[in-house]
Amino acid sequence: MRIISGTARGRKLAEFSGNQIRPTPDRVREALFSKLTSRLGSFNGLRVLELFAGSGAQGLEALSRGAAAAILVDSSGQAERVIHENIARCKLGDRARVIRGDALTTLPRLTADAPFDLILLDPPYHQGLIGQALEKIDSLQLLGDSGIICAESAADENLSDCGELQLLESRRYGSTMLHLYRRKSFIED
Repeated sequence: MRIISGTARGRKLAEFSGNQIRPTPDRVREALFSKLTSRLGSFNGLRVLELFAGSGAQGLEALSRGAAAAILVDSSGQAERVIHENIARCKLGDRARVIRGDALTTLPRLTADAPFDLILLDPPYHQGLIGQALEKIDSLQLLGDSGIICAESAADENLSDCGELQLLESRRYGSTMLHLYRRKSFIED
């Protein structure tokens, strides 16, 4: 794994030992950030939240591309260590904050940091965590008016609208599906 673009382009990221973490392949991350760039334009100044962060690769990619700040949340001690190592490798410590904790129970603590312009979700597959996270994000109003949520799931998981969050598109990349959401009020404007 490596950072694809921006100030940390080409930096190799630390990886996990064992099979508990399923990192997003570089080609899928590249496709995701291409989609996000076409929808958001520049990443400059964006506030990013990455839940179920794993290695932190997606949040760090956003920072490398100019995001102002990123909060990376994961419950695993190993993930926390890997994220800190990757932040140091990319020299992005001044704009990254790591929180070790369960993503769903951490969300209410993040209201003071909201709104976020980009929220990235990559939970363990087939556990219903995306729907639960979307419900909390919606009810806590963590997504900014023009913000985007990207949720990564297994290809056989079907997602739909959730409260004020509307599913814009779903795209399959091998065994992975990427889903993009926006606030309905933004789409209707």
